[in-house]
Amino acid sequence: MLCCARRAWGLVEKLRQVRQVIEKTEALIKNVSKQCPEYSLLLTIPGVGPYVASVILAAIGNPYRFKNRKQVLKLAGYDLSANRSGKTSKAAVPVISKKGNSNLRYALYQAALVASVRNIHFLTYYTNILRGREREKGIKTKMRVRLAAKMLVIAWTMMKKKESFNPDCLTRK
Repeated sequence: MLCCARRAWGLVEKLRQVRQVIEKTEALIKNVSKQCPEYSLLLTIPGVGPYVASVILAAIGNPYRFKNRKQVLKLAGYDLSANRSGKTSKAAVPVISKKGNSNLRYALYQAALVASVRNIHFLTYYTNILRGREREKGIKTKMRVRLAAKMLVIAWTMMKKKESFNPDCLTRK
């Protein structure tokens, strides 16, 4: 019994050490991110917190290396592709490719989830793209993915123009 207690105590200590390393790493990421002027701009996007802003900064890096929004969407794997094996092009259903940065995709989806519930501008945009399709299976998730892709393009544009978030950008295509 004493052996099991010692082993459990050792595991608890290892867990504490891992948590300390994680906290130090998060603090380091935050400090490095704060040195980029775009970091504070990204934090103005509703739903984007320090973690998501850091992930976006790390993935995009220099925003001028992308010529258009399609390249940015491809970076995250939000570009559309269709599996056409044995199907005509009309029967093929386009889906996101998922060939890009999965950490970026996950972070943006989480930001879209928060923004679509807590911010009136994103909530309005989300309900508008959802309108009339509520009965489709999995449509809410698909529209949040679409919102996440929109947020990525907004973040990229903000980084290029060095501007804070403007809710009017949600009404533009």
